[in-house]
Amino acid sequence: MSQSVGIRSIAVSFPSVIRTNDYFRENYPELIATAEQKGLARAFSVPENISETNNLDLWTKEMMPYLSDPFRGTVERRILGSGESSLTLEYKAACQAIDAAKLIPGEVDLMIVRSIFPDHTEIGNAAFLAGQLGLQGAAWNLDSMCATPLVALQTACALVRSGEYHNVLVVTSCTYSRFFDENDTLSLFIGDGAGAFMVGKMEANQGLLGTKVINTKESCGVFFNELTTDAYGNPRIFVRAGKNASKQMSHLFLKYFRQCCDGALEAAGVTLDQIDFFIFYTATAWYGSFCVKELGIDPQQTIDIFPQYGNISAASTVVSLYHAVQLGKIRPNDLVLVYNHGFVASAAAAVMRWGDVALGPLPTPSANLIGTPVGAI
Repeated sequence: MSQSVGIRSIAVSFPSVIRTNDYFRENYPELIATAEQKGLARAFSVPENISETNNLDLWTKEMMPYLSDPFRGTVERRILGSGESSLTLEYKAACQAIDAAKLIPGEVDLMIVRSIFPDHTEIGNAAFLAGQLGLQGAAWNLDSMCATPLVALQTACALVRSGEYHNVLVVTSCTYSRFFDENDTLSLFIGDGAGAFMVGKMEANQGLLGTKVINTKESCGVFFNELTTDAYGNPRIFVRAGKNASKQMSHLFLKYFRQCCDGALEAAGVTLDQIDFFIFYTATAWYGSFCVKELGIDPQQTIDIFPQYGNISAASTVVSLYHAVQLGKIRPNDLVLVYNHGFVASAAAAVMRWGDVALGPLPTPSANLIGTPVGAI
């Protein structure tokens, strides 16, 4: 029997600034008034010539209640404040994950990092973060966009099982606020945050049981990065939605979701009805309810962090796991299925037998929205 390996600790961190919808109403009234002419409407609206297939109708049906809301279901979002960056968020989450695992930095022999986006023009934050933490071992940047936490988990578990490494720290962050134009309504539903988890040996029959990872080549062009300059002439990268984004996404969300979930269940040797709890990448306010109805599961078997945090990309999965454990929704020995997709990268699902996972401190509280029923507006 192979060594049981999985997540031993989880920690999350967020910037100090909390923006509610009133901030945008007060500071960008024209943006709100013309919301349906902007990028968010292109990305999340009813496409022309809707497919008559039941699955695409389900996506549209779950999205419809949010189309009258310019914020598309977002209530709060955390945004970088003065002196804050992806590195400051990552450092805090990493320190807390190490402490929760009852380790010291010198015992971390590999760190895997994904920063969306890094603070420097180099490929990523791994070396910079390793320097701040005082790590002596390896530090890698791994990119699979929003699906990175699961791809990194798969990688870390394989390396620990092989004996190549013993304690692997995975750190992910999202600082979208620096790269979305506030004059584009896409900025209304994004936020910033970071998460970290420690991977190591676990009790028998616990940890990662099976995964399924596929590439998402069909999503190329749905979103794209545009190189431009700010008011001071400094180079900036802004994220834009493609012309046919809404029409493409509904099909791709379903395809990647079913293929990965079915594949992970098969790899783990379990069935859907054996899963105790589900973690979905809630990229939108209705994505969780779409997944619940597509799988035919109880809405109480998952959690929706989107209203409080917005879309926080690669940090989302870690944050959802953290809150689910903190709220007692995931308990030791529960079977947990996690799904995440990353456009222009990978989609991934994993099945885990949950262990005695230690948590870092609670993040700074705000509105008590965590635990809101999936699909509630």
